Formats: sequence, structure tokens, C-alpha cells
Amino acid sequence: MAGQLAALATALLWSGTSVFFTLSARHIGSITVNRIRLLIGLLFLSLAHLVIQGQLLPISAGLSHWFWLGLSGIIGLVLGDSGLFQAFVLIGPHLSMLIMTLVPILSVLFAWIFLAETLSLVNIIGIILTMSGIILVVLTKRSSIQISKKQFLIGVLCGLGGALGQATGLIIAKKGLYDNFSGLSATLIRVFIASIVIWFITLITGKAKTTIKKIADKKIFLIISAGAFCGPFLGIWMSMNAIKWAPIGIASTIMALPPIILLPVSHYLFKEKVTLQSVFGTIIAVIGTVIIFLW
Repeated sequence: MAGQLAALATALLWSGTSVFFTLSARHIGSITVNRIRLLIGLLFLSLAHLVIQGQLLPISAGLSHWFWLGLSGIIGLVLGDSGLFQAFVLIGPHLSMLIMTLVPILSVLFAWIFLAETLSLVNIIGIILTMSGIILVVLTKRSSIQISKKQFLIGVLCGLGGALGQATGLIIAKKGLYDNFSGLSATLIRVFIASIVIWFITLITGKAKTTIKKIADKKIFLIISAGAFCGPFLGIWMSMNAIKWAPIGIASTIMALPPIILLPVSHYLFKEKVTLQSVFGTIIAVIGTVIIFLW
């Protein structure tokens, strides 16, 4: 149950961070937001680690922990998230979110192949119901952007790359969580290595100065900071605890709930219409989630 609760907390936190990052990305772009959020998240994580573990970085962790969790950070937070953000730009958020519903399915498959994790029939039914509900909700959205076939194809490939990166990142992260390794330390290693890689790329491509200039607006900086607190700090921390304490298939399915959680937020904050199909999808997803929790 602890893993399921951590996964639900992750979904709630990622729902919050998506609102903050949507608001900021409208002003400075999603790729810039991704670069900045990791740095701010790294600051929060380092301070929390200093208070709880007595170190700014988990320097006492073994090389194997650093290798697997660092690799997970590169694949999940650099490659996976970059693919997702680029898909947002090319094909819009709604189709991108639909593609990202593949993450739990890929996670179940990879966990079965590489970690020998198996799920009960009831768990599988719960996952299918939850994912069906999420897909129904996402399909109620209609993208208003006009794109060419080439742009559509590239966008879909970026979205698939994002889903593959995030699912693979979860599997690799679990390999680094052996010996009851701290979820906070694991999160810090992932974000630390991911930040180094993404800012190295930013520097060699000559985009560092432009990125820093874009956060001169204090309001935008505060919004990104709030998103970083919910996402790279608390959200990823809870996700590490979720996959540590629960099978990856179950954890990743519950963590895929933000489209459901965001329905009332989208309605009241962004004035999006709530349809009968989205309500029906929400009910199905909730039933599936209850099954996952109780059996």
C-alpha cells in the first residue's frame, strides 16, 4: 500500500507541476523551462538531503548506485523529457499525452523481461481499466494546431521516444534502488547527473546566456520554482519511493493519472469544457485505481 500511496502522491504532484510549467512555458518555451526546472529542483534536493542525510550529495553511495541512477536520470529526465517537450511543440500536448499513456504498458513489459516482476490477473485488470479511462479522457481533447505530415511524424516519434525514455528510466532506476537505498538520495543522483548533462549540452550549443536571460522576470521564475518544488523535487522523490515499494507496472499506472486529476483544473483555470466522455473516462480510471489499491 505504501508504494501505491507514493505513486498517487506523485500523480498529484505532477499534476501541480504541469500547471505551473504550462503557465511558464507559454512565456519562455518548454525546453527552456526544462533546463531551469532541473537546476532549481537540484537546489531543493541538495538542501533536503543536507538536512535529512547530513550531506549535500550522497557521496557515500556505492558506484553501482551512481551508475544505475545516473544512467536512469540521463535516459528518463534528459532524453525522455526532451522527447516529450519536443512532441508538445510539434504535435501539441493532447496527442503527446495520449502517446505517453504507453509508459505504464512499456514499464510492465520491461519489468517482466528485465526484473522478472509479475502481476496478478486482478492487478492487470485494474491497469487496463485505469489506462482505458485515461485514454478516453485524453481523446476528448482536440488539437487546434495545423501541422504537416512530416511535422506530425517527427512529433509522434519524439513522443514515442519520450515514452520509451521514461519507461526505461524507471526500470533502470529500480536496479539502483537495491539494499533499501534512500529514495531521496536516488532522486538527487538522478537529477544531479541529468542537470550536468543537459547544461553541458546547453553550453556547447551556445544557449546558456539566452536561457538565463529568460528568467529575469521574477513572476516567471517563481512559477517555475513552484513547479520544480512539485516536480523534480517532491514528485520524482515520491516516484522513486513508489517503484521501490510497489511493482513498476502498478506504480507507473497510478502515476499516469494526471490527465484525470487535471480535469477540474483545466475546466476552472483554463476554461476547458468537461464532456460526458471525459467524466465516463474518469469514473473508469478511478475504478481501476481502486482495484489496484485494494487487491
